[in-house]
Amino acid sequence: MTVSSAKSISKPSYNFQGTVDQTGPQVVGGKGVRIDVEKEGKVHENVLDAITGAAVGALGWGDEDALDIINKAARTSTYSYPCLISNKPSEALAKYYIDHSPEGAFSAALWCTSGSESNENALRIIRQYWLERGLPNKIKLMSRESSYHGFTLGAQSISWNPRVEPYAPYLMDREKINIQIPAAYTYRFKKDDETEEDYAKRLVDATEKKILENDPNTIAALTVETLPGSSLGTTPPPKGYLKGLRDLCNKYDIIFHLDEVMCGTGRSNPNGNFNCWENYLAPTDAPDIQTVGKTLGSGYVTIAGILIGPKIRSAYVEGSKSIHGGNTYSSHAFNCAVSLGIMQKLKNEKLTANIFKMGNLMGEKLSQILLSEDNIAGDVRGIGGFWSVEFVKDRATKEPFDLSLNIAGRFKAICFENNLNVMGMPGNPDGSCGDRCLLAPSFIITEKDVDEIVEIMAKSVLQLSSDLRKEGAW
Repeated sequence: MTVSSAKSISKPSYNFQGTVDQTGPQVVGGKGVRIDVEKEGKVHENVLDAITGAAVGALGWGDEDALDIINKAARTSTYSYPCLISNKPSEALAKYYIDHSPEGAFSAALWCTSGSESNENALRIIRQYWLERGLPNKIKLMSRESSYHGFTLGAQSISWNPRVEPYAPYLMDREKINIQIPAAYTYRFKKDDETEEDYAKRLVDATEKKILENDPNTIAALTVETLPGSSLGTTPPPKGYLKGLRDLCNKYDIIFHLDEVMCGTGRSNPNGNFNCWENYLAPTDAPDIQTVGKTLGSGYVTIAGILIGPKIRSAYVEGSKSIHGGNTYSSHAFNCAVSLGIMQKLKNEKLTANIFKMGNLMGEKLSQILLSEDNIAGDVRGIGGFWSVEFVKDRATKEPFDLSLNIAGRFKAICFENNLNVMGMPGNPDGSCGDRCLLAPSFIITEKDVDEIVEIMAKSVLQLSSDLRKEGAW
C-alpha cells in the first residue's frame, strides 16, 4: 500500500452521519477495483475494494463507458414528476429488467432512489393490492427474525434485529401487524441429524403454524431476503425452503415478497442475468413482488426498484387502474437512463456471468484456506459475488465472541492496513449470530484479484487470531 501525505488533517465533520464528531475516512479517488482513501491526514492508495461500499459496485471505479453513459443521460434528461408526466428511460429500464428475467416473472416496475425506499413502496403496493381486491382485512406482514430490510421506519418495521430495537416506539404494531417467523440460518440452526431438506421443511412447517395462528385471512405478505446481507451474512436458503414458502403463499393467498436489494441485479445470478432467486426457484415460482437496488446503478446514480408480478399488476388493472401520489424522484429519467446503460454493459460484456464465476471461486478458495487452519473463522458462506466469513471463539460449539471485543471492527481495520476494504458487522447480543466480514466486489474482478483478496483475508484472519490468543480471548 502506498501512503502519501494529504493536504488536510483529520478535522471536525459537517456531515451528520457515521462518527459525527470528526471527519472519518474519505474516498478521494479510484480506478477499477482499487480506491484511494484519506484517513487521519494520510492517503492510502490502491486499496483493493472487496465490498464496494455496501455491495453497490458492479462496474468498479471510474469506468469510462459509465462516464459516457452519464454524460449522454444528463444531456437528454429533464425532470418530470412521474405521477403526472412519465418518461421513456423509466419505461425502457423496466422493460429491460423484465426481458432479462424468466418469462412471465414480472410485468411492471417502479423505480425509486434507495433500497429502503423500495421496501417502503412495496408495503404501500401490498396494501393497495388487497384494497383493489376488496380484502381490507389482509393487513399482517410476516418476516424473519434476524432480518434487515432498510433504514426507513416502514422497512424497519418488517425487520427483526438489534439495529431496529431502539426505534420500536415508532414502528408498526410489532405484536398484531408484524409477525416474526424463524430465520433460515443453516450454519447455526440446522440440527446435526437433519438434512438441508429436513431443516427447510421444519422452517416451512413453523411458518405455516404462524400463518394459522394469526388467521390466514388477515395476512397480507411474507417478506424474506433471498440471500441475507448485513443481517446474517449471506447464509443461503436450505434446499427446498423458498419453494416451500412460495407454496404456502399460494395456499393461503399471501403475497410472496423477495428482498434482493443487496444480493440481486446480477450479483448472484447463475444464468448471466439479474435475479438471485433463479438459483433456488423455477420461473413458475417467481415472487409476486421483488425489491432491488445496490448494483442497479453501480453507485454512479442513486436508484432502486420494485418489480411487480403479473398477479399484482392485474389486480390494479382490473381495479382502480391507478396509484395516487408517489415519491418526488421516482422513475427519475436521468437515474433510469444511467442504470439502463450500466445494465446493458453488464450483460453485453458478460460481467454478471463473470462475478458469479469469480465470486464462487473466491468463496471456494476462502473456505479451503480459512477452514483448514486453526483460526477464528467458523464459517464461510455465500453464492456468486456475495460472501461472508463468520468468526467464532470455538468452531466445535460455534460460540461467538463477546461483543465487547469488537471483533468485526478490529478485523475490518486490520484488513484496511493490509490494503483490503471489507465490511465488518458485529454479532447479535443474544449470541444468535457471530461477528462477520462481508465481501461483495465489483463484477469486473479477475482471478488475480480473487487471489489477492483471499491472500489478504487469510493473512488478516491469522493476524487477529494471533492477537486474540495473546490477549487470552481465544
